[in-house]
Amino acid sequence: MTRSLAGMWRLVMDPEVSPLMRIPKMQRFQMMQVLAYMWCIVFSAWIGSALVFGFSAAVHSILLVGIFFTADVFRRARRNTSAATVRAAD
Repeated sequence: MTRSLAGMWRLVMDPEVSPLMRIPKMQRFQMMQVLAYMWCIVFSAWIGSALVFGFSAAVHSILLVGIFFTADVFRRARRNTSAATVRAAD
């Protein structure tokens, strides 16, 4: 169960695995933000309160910025580590 949940999480949130992987990074972030707002609207309508939308949208925005920033830092670290390994081997 945990493995399938992690796979679903990666399919949606991992920019290297999701169907959005072929578009440029900034457009990918913008699309993820649009999807986050869409889900905020869905949950607000489900709960029945327009007041929930503002809080939910803010939390989703903060979460997405954090996820994309972290992914970018990890990607740069991996790239720099492999470049350093190649230089050390020379």
